[in-house]
Amino acid sequence: MITLEDVKNNQEVQALVEGAQKQLNSLGYTEHSVRHVSIVSKRAGDILEALGYPEDRVELAKIAGYLHDIGNCINRKDHAHSGAILAYNILKDMGMSVNDRTEIMMAIGNHDEETGTAVSDISAALILADKSDVHRDRVVNTNIGTFDKHDRVNYAVTDAKLIIDKEERKIRLEIQIDTELCPVLDYFEIFIDRMIMSKYAAKYLNIWLELIINNTKLL
Repeated sequence: MITLEDVKNNQEVQALVEGAQKQLNSLGYTEHSVRHVSIVSKRAGDILEALGYPEDRVELAKIAGYLHDIGNCINRKDHAHSGAILAYNILKDMGMSVNDRTEIMMAIGNHDEETGTAVSDISAALILADKSDVHRDRVVNTNIGTFDKHDRVNYAVTDAKLIIDKEERKIRLEIQIDTELCPVLDYFEIFIDRMIMSKYAAKYLNIWLELIINNTKLL
């Protein structure tokens, strides 16, 4: 079985992750590099592991999480679809079985809120992991005076934790926002579509999604 470590050590994957971030830097987007994909990879695996899914599904979720944004090296537009095809072909060359690489392709192709939805356990875990990574560390722009709304909202998030409660079948996103930098309403204005997508992803896994901002339950 192809593992996450095999994927991380693949030179083609490394080049695509670096290329994706290079292009997004020039466009002024938030960070989507090794930091982000590593967090998403771990969280996607943790979700399925905590819910009792088999080890092979957990590993596929980790791989999907690590590869999910490589399409950004082609174009930000439709990056989920182009990334899914790139990942499929890379994993084929690495010798992954057709069934496994198809599962990863499906998950990556459905992780963006504009065109995707949860279609499998792996895709649901990927969506929840990806949409939960909101943090000031993702802000590439160092000039606060030129922040757009996305920069300001991400920079205002000083802490974000994704907590899986297996016993109560809940997944909880706890966020701390510095309201002197950004009102909570701005978070919803930007991320409401992502939260709705995450809610349906949780439902696919037969769990509840809770959103807690500054110790107040909002979802």
